[in-house]
Amino acid sequence: MEIVILAAGKGTRMHSAHPKVMHTIGGKPMLAHVIDTAQSLGPEKIHVVIGFGADAIKQAFDSSPHKSILNWVIQVKQLGTGHAVQQALPQIDTDAASNPVLVLFGDVPLIKPETLKEVLEHCDDNNLALLSVNTQRPDGLGRIVRNNDNQVTAIIEERDASAEQKQIKEVNSGIMAIPASRLEQWLNALQNNNDQQEFYLTDIVSMAVQDKCSINAMVIDDDMEVMGVNDKSQLALLERHYQMKTVEELLSKGVTIRDPSRLDVRGDIFCGKDTIIDCNVILEGSVRLGSNVEVGANVIIKDSVIGDGVKVLPGTQIESSTIGNDASVGPMARLRPGTELGDGTKIGNFVETKNAKIGKGSKASHLAYLGDVELGENCNIGAGTIVCNYDGVNKHKTILGNNVFVGSNSVLVAPVSLEDNAFVAAGSAINSTVPSDSLAVARSKQRNIMGWKRPTKNK
Repeated sequence: MEIVILAAGKGTRMHSAHPKVMHTIGGKPMLAHVIDTAQSLGPEKIHVVIGFGADAIKQAFDSSPHKSILNWVIQVKQLGTGHAVQQALPQIDTDAASNPVLVLFGDVPLIKPETLKEVLEHCDDNNLALLSVNTQRPDGLGRIVRNNDNQVTAIIEERDASAEQKQIKEVNSGIMAIPASRLEQWLNALQNNNDQQEFYLTDIVSMAVQDKCSINAMVIDDDMEVMGVNDKSQLALLERHYQMKTVEELLSKGVTIRDPSRLDVRGDIFCGKDTIIDCNVILEGSVRLGSNVEVGANVIIKDSVIGDGVKVLPGTQIESSTIGNDASVGPMARLRPGTELGDGTKIGNFVETKNAKIGKGSKASHLAYLGDVELGENCNIGAGTIVCNYDGVNKHKTILGNNVFVGSNSVLVAPVSLEDNAFVAAGSAINSTVPSDSLAVARSKQRNIMGWKRPTKNK
């Protein structure tokens, strides 16, 4: 079995400089959705017909796990769906009678593997299989024409349909499985004597009927599954449909979602039992939430692992981080890539971390920056403390042992170490090692100037 994905169109109605198929649903390009679905069917090859923005599309899939079976086919002029498949024909094995060729579309991102498997089951050397849908919104779509015996005889594009044919509610999804042994003959016989002067792939249906080849039309009722995207309105419609389907899956697994319409999932998500997600939360990339996790409102979590019993308070951003069990983060905290929080840690409001390893039970409750730092267990970082990890050229590391206390408004100038049980007085600038069980006071002596007058504004 081989698959041809048609993805050459510009998408003029998208009003965008980007190829239509590279616009995203759930944070992933539409074409990537289709390729992932195609690969799950186990094809010998996936031929992707591209045209507008071809270089950008190929570059975007350079690191795709499916790269080895992708064959890029260039369609210089977009002369219709039949013409697009013709471009891939020289690289399709048409000798094997039992080899079906499945045609998909790069702008139909929500098609399900289960649906396509059923279509493929009805295709062989004497059977062409296609997917149609019953819809109350047939405008702009090709109509499925059946005879008195309810057999499919043709597909008529709306531009070429009669007034009577336009009343038909069963429409063509465009998806079909074609016997490879007949593909070349039918493609070579296509004509462009229609309103668009294009070579329609759908014309092979009537050819198949003439050649005594049965047409097996599998009909579904979910028009969202086979909806193509032609403009930003349809893109938004499919985005919301995708999000609601994803939310339904999470709800079915026991996740509490305060408002299903205000959760956006843009990646691969796993949630444990009794997890609660509040409003306006965005989950991106690979996100793993443990059991009994509470995620507050307006939180963004990307490519991170969250342990059991963690509380992520409102307004927090977490990226490429790992959080241990029973930790508390936020509100309004920012965990940047490379952050690792131990069990029972606390990162409070307006605390930013990057490449930071925070030991069990340690806390930075408010207004701190911790970059390129390692904290042992049960450390306390006072408000206003920052780690100076950058000298203008290189990054340097700060290491704190266990039970270290750093007073408010202190500066730790890296590279520097604070050993076990060290104590730093508030307002200190530390640039050398603080030995174990020592108090470091690094601030200038206070001076009081008597009779000093405040400056006044010039008139």
